[in-house]
Amino acid sequence: MKVLHINAGLESGGGLFHIVNLLKEAKLANEDFALLTLSEGPVARAAREAGIRTYVLGAKSRYDLSTTRRLTKFINEGHYDIVHSHGARANLYVSLIKKKISAKWCITVHSDPLLDFAGRGFVGNIFTKLNLRAFHKADCIFAITENFAQLLQQRVHLDPEKIHVIYNGIFFHDDSQIPAKYEHMYFNIINVARAEKVKGQDLLLKALKLVDDPHIRLHIAGDGSQLEALKALARQLEMSPQVTFHGFMTQKQLKNLYRRMNLAVLTSYSESFPLVLLEASDNRIPILSTAVGDIHKMIPDEEHGFIATVGSVESIAEQLRKAINMNAEELEEMGAVEKQYLAKNFAIANQLMAIKKVYTSLVQDN
Repeated sequence: MKVLHINAGLESGGGLFHIVNLLKEAKLANEDFALLTLSEGPVARAAREAGIRTYVLGAKSRYDLSTTRRLTKFINEGHYDIVHSHGARANLYVSLIKKKISAKWCITVHSDPLLDFAGRGFVGNIFTKLNLRAFHKADCIFAITENFAQLLQQRVHLDPEKIHVIYNGIFFHDDSQIPAKYEHMYFNIINVARAEKVKGQDLLLKALKLVDDPHIRLHIAGDGSQLEALKALARQLEMSPQVTFHGFMTQKQLKNLYRRMNLAVLTSYSESFPLVLLEASDNRIPILSTAVGDIHKMIPDEEHGFIATVGSVESIAEQLRKAINMNAEELEEMGAVEKQYLAKNFAIANQLMAIKKVYTSLVQDN
């Protein structure tokens, strides 16, 4: 079975890692999967570095629709059984040629499609409608949370029979492969997220002010439009000495930083199934999140982590206090229990197996 994954190619966050990790696992399993990006960019570079068969269509601009003829030819002459698109731009391109290709078409919904172009006015409304129309044309939809599946049924009015919930996964490492922890004198908290309003780092800063513990140090790893505003808020709250803004960090840099972290925190207003928390857990770090998306699948109870109310500074502060008041051995045990649970249920191999099962049923129905 030949499968072609398609992405615009300009992703630099969770979408990039989702695609590349899935194709890396497919390569290890000797599956005939390839990647096509519409433009040269971070996704193609990361895929090549991972040894994934990668092609670039060469679109000259974000919406260079003149390349759709080349895309049709590439798919048909490559004799692909499945085309699997990721992201609104890739969805648009495939929707325009759907009737001209023989391959079955799948889409993965990585984020709320009703919000993807929010705040972009008339043009944003147009692209939202085009993306939703693409969903109706596709042969199958992969939703990465139950919440997304329900949204697609109730608000996009998709046929529930073509929606498949398949959770994100990562490569989990044996503990022997994880670098030893550094000794440190503070209670170190890490937040890995873009500095955008939806990520709620302002809530985290305000919650830490409520906790009022001078032994806490917060490390924010991520760049974005709110970075300077967050720095200003830290100064306003008189917390600058306790907060380090690292900006964008590579995976290698993050792994080194994880070596001296006690807790990983995500205080977002909206998420799907955050890979950054899976990665923190892989590094044996306990996790705390607001109750976004399907986070209860990731943190099923209080033995596996901490869940706070979305948008509530007081609730986040309460959960932070619980973590800070646990002794080192208890926190270490929580991290071990959570990693064992996640590695069993959300390894990338599980994700690939579930996706292949859907591919097979589509091809057999052809």
